[in-house]
Amino acid sequence: MIFIPTDIRDTWLIDIEPIDDERGFFARSFCPQEFARHGLSFSLAQASVVLTHARGTLRGLHYQAAPWEEDKLVRCTRGSAYAVVVDLRPESPSYARWMSAELSAGNHRSLLVPKGCAQGYQTLEDDTELHYQMSESYRPEAKRGVRYDDPALAIRWPLPVTRIARADREWPDFDAHRSRTP
Repeated sequence: MIFIPTDIRDTWLIDIEPIDDERGFFARSFCPQEFARHGLSFSLAQASVVLTHARGTLRGLHYQAAPWEEDKLVRCTRGSAYAVVVDLRPESPSYARWMSAELSAGNHRSLLVPKGCAQGYQTLEDDTELHYQMSESYRPEAKRGVRYDDPALAIRWPLPVTRIARADREWPDFDAHRSRTP
């Protein structure tokens, strides 16, 4: 596994190292020992799959509030998606910044999203499927988000947004989040 640091503290892109033969390839996509070698601890509490039918659909930007904050390991298993992470941790040197990466079935790349960061994505193809591994079980009462089109964040989405859930359109802007943070 190849761990690639990003501009957001504790956020990593993780590439596989395929071993090819005439049948195809084999590669590890998760290994606690490899994570530990990079100073990362990730315990799996839940895994989920998300299928999105239409290109241009936007999901996010989501996170869980304390005490149920979660690390997420996100990988695209069909199609492709433009994934975004926003740092919501006031103590972080990358606070209020965002980063993006393309995740696709073809590049087999994963994105490790740390606790305290919001994450979302826009589908680049029809019928895109993402696989999530989370360090905490989903708690509806802890569900939070930041608006995807907040001018303070100025996220550059690659496509016009064709579909988005009402809840995702109505998340508060980043300044509202900032005012709730001690």
